[in-house]
Amino acid sequence: MTEDAPSKGSDDQRPTPPDPGSPSPELRASDADRERVAEQLRDALAEGRLDMEEFEERLEAAFKARTYRELAPLTRDLPGAHAAAPISMVKQPEESGSWAGRIVGGEGSSSWGVAILSGFERKGRWTVPKRFNSFAFMGGGEIDLREANFADREVVVNVVAVMGGVNVIVPPGVEVVVRGIGIMGGFDHREEGRAGDPGAPRVIVTGFAFWGGVGVERKLTRAERLRLKEERRQEKLERKSARKELEGSRREGLGDMFDALDDAHDLIRERHEERRERQEERRERHRERRDERHRRRHGGY
Repeated sequence: MTEDAPSKGSDDQRPTPPDPGSPSPELRASDADRERVAEQLRDALAEGRLDMEEFEERLEAAFKARTYRELAPLTRDLPGAHAAAPISMVKQPEESGSWAGRIVGGEGSSSWGVAILSGFERKGRWTVPKRFNSFAFMGGGEIDLREANFADREVVVNVVAVMGGVNVIVPPGVEVVVRGIGIMGGFDHREEGRAGDPGAPRVIVTGFAFWGGVGVERKLTRAERLRLKEERRQEKLERKSARKELEGSRREGLGDMFDALDDAHDLIRERHEERRERQEERRERHRERRDERHRRRHGGY
């Protein structure tokens, strides 16, 4: 007697074991992961697998997703044989510019800043040491970490402000802890309590403020704001192109209405961003003029 051959398709009925190389569903997704999902959704829209309403709902969910668990269901029902390559659930080596690439070790390129009747600033490409000390007496300082590298995964920014102020600017994704003490002054705690990105450094702001203040704020760089603006513009153009292909001449009027709504929404958002950028630029010019006046009158560090 010959043994019965296994029935066709039996392998498909067996549960697929979990891939030991896949990260946890709770692992945070990167911008590249979200963009891969968005590209697959655009292809599915062009092929007629998704209608416009489904596409917009899933695209919005993709760009809001923070973890792999939120991203995976968005393309689960799209056939991989005809759609774009599905999202890779295996993390690739760190790319240039990632947090791992910005934690460089060493001693730091600057370890202190002093403002006595004047001002100081640390900004741009510099390396934050494990402990940065600063002192402001009737003056001001700015410590900008948005483009900085870090000597360690945990750095301390120690600030002493007496009748003066220091502003600490951190990029999104960095965990912030504020431990300073204020007497007739204070430390800004608004940025505490946000979890950092995987691999991102931890910034501890500590010190003492007497009749002064230490501000902590989280901001994107101007280049990053422009990049996000350009991404939104490209998405708008892609949506218009997809609507024209799907709606055709019979729904031309409805497509024009969608375009008009998109244009109005984008215009409001762009004006809001431009107003915020102008306000930030005015504040920066004001600080620069104030610091320049202090330097001319009293000399600076």
